Amino acid sequence: MRSRLLRVWVLCWLMLVWVLLWGKATPANIIGGFAVALVVTLLLPLPAVPVEGRVHPLSLAKLIVVVAYRLVQSSLQVAWLAVKPAPPPLNAVLRARLAIKSDLVLALAVNIFNLVPGSIVLEIDQERRLLYMHVLDVGNEKTVARFYRQVEQTQRLLVAAFERDADWQPSAAAKEESP
Repeated sequence: MRSRLLRVWVLCWLMLVWVLLWGKATPANIIGGFAVALVVTLLLPLPAVPVEGRVHPLSLAKLIVVVAYRLVQSSLQVAWLAVKPAPPPLNAVLRARLAIKSDLVLALAVNIFNLVPGSIVLEIDQERRLLYMHVLDVGNEKTVARFYRQVEQTQRLLVAAFERDADWQPSAAAKEESP
């Protein structure tokens, strides 16, 4: 039942994207969007992604608020760096280790880090859970420490929202991979 509901949701979402691309919700666009969604989902199916934890709505809400705040804060900092009369800031590639268990949550973490202005994930070491990120304005120890605190805070919020130990059940695929 859950997989059927998910397929219907994907079809509706793709149909909505199609209608938004055309700019008008006409019957032809809705039918065309549904047809395109069917073709895409039948001919180009995505692999199943194992979901190994539970979603905790309050923790998820806190994660959303913190990420939104960080987006605004970082946008203002990057804007200030762009207009202030000073030499360009020092940039660096920093490595951060994450204790995230799920590949799905790791992908979400990478997307969060990429959304925040001033940093971008360059490489992911999936096995060791290392991220290599290009970070803007790391001219002193205080800014480097702030970066690592933000990574740690994001990781804690993601674990609280999706990977609590009490709810964690590795998928069948993960059990097969472990020695």
